[in-house]
Amino acid sequence: MAAHEKFDFKTLEAVKAKAQELGAGLSFRDDLSPLFQPRKVGGRTAPNSMAVLPMEGCDSNTDGSPSELVERRYLRFASGGAGLLWWEACAVVPEGRANELQMMLTASNRSKFAALLQKTNAAAAQKNGAEHKPVNILQLTHSGRYSRPEGHIARPLVPQHDPLLDKGGEVVVTDMYLDALTERYVQSALLAREVGFDGVDIKSCHRYLLSELLASHTRGGKYGGSFENRTRFLRQTIRAVREAVGDDFIVACRFNVFDAHPYPYGFGCDREDMWKFDPTEPVALVKMMVENGVDLLSNSGGNPYYIYPQVTRPFDKSSYGIPTPEEHPLESMARLFAFTRTVQQAAGSVPVVGNGYTWLRQFLPYAGAANLADGSCSFVGLGRESFAYPDAPHDLMTTGAMDPGKCCVTCSMCTQIMRDHGRTGCVIKDSALYGPMFKKYNAEAVAREHRK
Repeated sequence: MAAHEKFDFKTLEAVKAKAQELGAGLSFRDDLSPLFQPRKVGGRTAPNSMAVLPMEGCDSNTDGSPSELVERRYLRFASGGAGLLWWEACAVVPEGRANELQMMLTASNRSKFAALLQKTNAAAAQKNGAEHKPVNILQLTHSGRYSRPEGHIARPLVPQHDPLLDKGGEVVVTDMYLDALTERYVQSALLAREVGFDGVDIKSCHRYLLSELLASHTRGGKYGGSFENRTRFLRQTIRAVREAVGDDFIVACRFNVFDAHPYPYGFGCDREDMWKFDPTEPVALVKMMVENGVDLLSNSGGNPYYIYPQVTRPFDKSSYGIPTPEEHPLESMARLFAFTRTVQQAAGSVPVVGNGYTWLRQFLPYAGAANLADGSCSFVGLGRESFAYPDAPHDLMTTGAMDPGKCCVTCSMCTQIMRDHGRTGCVIKDSALYGPMFKKYNAEAVAREHRK
């Protein structure tokens, strides 16, 4: 591994030279046309191969319905031109909310979601052309270990105890709880179909409940221990949702390929070396999900709330208190690209959305085009970049380039607002709105810490 460095590249050639020096195995393509190719997803067609990844704002109304900030965010995403909008984490049960302002679709607020979807699709067409309707996927979640449904008090629900992550107060969910939880995913999926989404994601990444279930080696009963048991909840939920929604609705899964967490608490990791990727179970899981009716996949890795967030997203500067990683961001990026390539190969014709591009700033489309062209992925996914630069796809389609002045600078301030229990957005590029929020929520977090 090479030393960590902040982004300081003026040309694509300089990026290529550094990647070659590191032996990172990254590819770049000057012809960006693969980004603009339509992509079939289930029974839908995305107008291009660029995607907005699910980025939670922690800013819905208390009943889970879209607030003004939520509407502003998704209208910006839609106008921005991405062919796939992967909507943020939407809780399926109240106790599984990550914060009291997490999105939650219910029978009583469904009309508000329907209205926003109509506005979103209209905004996409108005800015990018009448035929430009994005594929809209709603991410369904249970926050598990990171549940905080009311105020500033954690209410962690876990499938097994983990001495590295436990902070006290964790409640291990029962098999009976998990049995009933599948139906809550089904109910949420049916509501999502009713209000106009094109599909739902059964979220299984970033060490939330379903992600931790995949690694529940120490759990007893039918949801723990063996690979068959650890994947049981995800498999049965995918099948139940597919049966309920029918074939003309997308069932997706964004899941962790590699937890960077030691055995017996991590998934996709060698039992002796947690930093060595073992593809055996992740590849088997991909094939299981495809067999059970998944139309769309997106891989991720790591735990953004632990001390190795670079596994999830390479950065220049991390959140407060998180150590600087002992690897170059291009190496972190190469690892994520390799995961996506492995998943796409295992998934066959099922499209896979890649991630890890944002650190490259204006040079990211050249890496994305190369990955699309060689079959390493089907969509180039943009996460933090979408907060900072929501119209990046539109600029690429109309000018052939991204504006360096608009790009995310990977400062992790958007993550820090979330850690401070605030509403999340880009502090740098959307500073008039989120700059004051950053200061406010950080001051409140510091004050809470001092009162302990």
